[in-house]
Amino acid sequence: MNNQVVEIDGIHINVYSLNTVIVGTGCAGFNAADSLYSLGQQDIAIITEGRKMGTSRNTGSDKQTYYKLTMAGDAKDSILEMAQTLFNGGCMHGDIALIEAALSTRNFFKLVELGVPFPHNEYGEYVGYKTDHDPRQRATSAGPLTSRYMVESLEKRVIERGIKIFDGYLVIGILTSDAIEGTENHRDSDSGNVTSEEKNAIGLITINLNGLNFKNSGITLFNCKNIIYATGGPAGIYSTSVYPESQTGASGVAFEAGVKGVNLTESQYGIASTKFRWNLSGTYQQVLPRYVSTDINGEDEKEFLHEYFPNHGKMLDAIFLKGYQWPFDPKKIAHFGSSLIDILVYNETNIKGRRVFLDYTKNLFCGIRQHNHYEMQNDYSTSKQELDFSLLGSEAYTYLQNSGALFGTPIQRLEKMNKPAITLYKDNGIDLYKDYLEIAVCYQHNNGGLAGNIWWESNIKHFFPVGEVNGTFGVYRPGGTALNSTQTGSLRAAQYISNNYEGQSLSVEDFIEASKIQLKSKVEIIKKILINSFFDSESKYIIHPQSNVFKIRNRMQKRMNDCGAHIRPYGEVVKAIHETEVELRMMVDFSRISSLSELPEVFRNIDIAITQYVYLNAIKEYIEKGGKSRGSYLIYDDKGNLPAGNLPEIFRFLLNNDEKLQRVVNELEIKETYDLLKKENIRISSEWKPVRPIPQDEYWFENIWREFRGKLM
Repeated sequence: MNNQVVEIDGIHINVYSLNTVIVGTGCAGFNAADSLYSLGQQDIAIITEGRKMGTSRNTGSDKQTYYKLTMAGDAKDSILEMAQTLFNGGCMHGDIALIEAALSTRNFFKLVELGVPFPHNEYGEYVGYKTDHDPRQRATSAGPLTSRYMVESLEKRVIERGIKIFDGYLVIGILTSDAIEGTENHRDSDSGNVTSEEKNAIGLITINLNGLNFKNSGITLFNCKNIIYATGGPAGIYSTSVYPESQTGASGVAFEAGVKGVNLTESQYGIASTKFRWNLSGTYQQVLPRYVSTDINGEDEKEFLHEYFPNHGKMLDAIFLKGYQWPFDPKKIAHFGSSLIDILVYNETNIKGRRVFLDYTKNLFCGIRQHNHYEMQNDYSTSKQELDFSLLGSEAYTYLQNSGALFGTPIQRLEKMNKPAITLYKDNGIDLYKDYLEIAVCYQHNNGGLAGNIWWESNIKHFFPVGEVNGTFGVYRPGGTALNSTQTGSLRAAQYISNNYEGQSLSVEDFIEASKIQLKSKVEIIKKILINSFFDSESKYIIHPQSNVFKIRNRMQKRMNDCGAHIRPYGEVVKAIHETEVELRMMVDFSRISSLSELPEVFRNIDIAITQYVYLNAIKEYIEKGGKSRGSYLIYDDKGNLPAGNLPEIFRFLLNNDEKLQRVVNELEIKETYDLLKKENIRISSEWKPVRPIPQDEYWFENIWREFRGKLM
């Protein structure tokens, strides 16, 4: 890696030149760096907004899942069967499914060797359990903090190998040039955008967050031959989210550069706590907590689920099943299924304007064993009220019986089954032994994302989106596939780069010449924000400017939450697209910061707005093509059915039964990059493609060995 200071329009800027830059310090980013190093490419560095930020390190569930091939007992399984499970989820390419399945064991055992404490029995078998959308028992877990153990183990390896980490650098632009050498340069003279069909990624524009008060506002350039983009899902696009507050995502920067998106309609939502953001799946539901609604001030407490269920047994079974049917799923609403609970929580919070809590201190009033009337009226506040377990269906009863948990209150059952789940909240200031836990239906995972091929390379050559930012997951993904994918995609990208994209980046002179127009555009945005924020019309310094950065963000996030989350009314989607485009057009002119520390937040807002615009257009087009409710979202349909008779019309829906829409992927692309300074319109291009089938191979060793040797020579 070389460092050189260049002068552009009187501003001195650091330029780092190297073979590969990895963006992100989660499971995918660290594994990409470690894999590249192992494969012999050591001219690399990692860039991150904050090393301790991000989903891998800061999220989980009751026992966070890693999905892999079955490795215990006599359960029949194969790579092809696992690939078929992934493929059957819909809108997933067969070759990607096969790769995810084939590499799951290699990825898993690397993590075991690095010290991630996945449990095994005395014979060395890694016993699994059944997770959502899983026909077998392929799931395993190291507990609530599985992904944290993963990222910490991978980080330790990266540090031991001396790989450089640029901590505190925000990516604000992906630099591109024509991908075909010797062809005419089709760069637009005003915007600097390459308009040819093929592009190369050649580097990054970043802001050094520790250098905002420098004359160059911290602008730092990375001149690189390859970019591995491990930025995670676009966490900042919704107001109600279980992503860590420190993560906003960086998909908009990629869309702006011309990277295609795929399956952007597909995200995952589920019930989570809001004060401390955490998924409430597994034993958090299986111990049968009380669902309590209050007014906005925490008064007028009442249980509300029973108002919509035909009997108490059905209600208790739905709560229990929410444990491993955690993501909201329209297919699990009918017949008083588990996802009706998500609808009822949303109805209380978003329609009625109330608050909803889980209470583990007492059993559900309507489910307690009937003693005498006097006791029911006067002794409910005590912990002596016993749940009537005979109300449970056979699945819930057997599970609790096998777990030794047919007794006591929800917190006592949780202590018996999964005490670390209690400790987790205690460590974050919430005592489940006495505190109510406020909840909402939250954005949890991005199943769609940036498009990539079987080596995770995007339509922009040398640009590899890996991990959750890559849209490999389809409609219905088994729980835990996300963690496997962080390792699979980053390994595949590293393999391709080490075998095909070795060598030096551009010379600094050629790099600056190719990127100067794009760079100047970002510099002009910074200048305009600073002038608008700190100078009046007579160029006098404003001592106490008023910030509106977070007000703008909150408005954008609420708009997306109201129409583009798990409840999607078509008219509101169309309205939101128009409002988002106006927001983008006015973003630079109207943004005001109160200090230099808020400058990066404006760029985060720009990224969120671009991402929302592309995602909303994908949702609009899906509905216009006749798409109905599927995956983890509900689309209003006036010809549909209400989940329960006493619910508002907004919940009337029909399930998607169109196999054609399950067997295609939708790729979207910004064909003309939005120029915030010129206020140009965005033009979105959309293409529907059939999914590629699962590859069929003769599996003849001699032939594969010969091909393999040829690739290595």
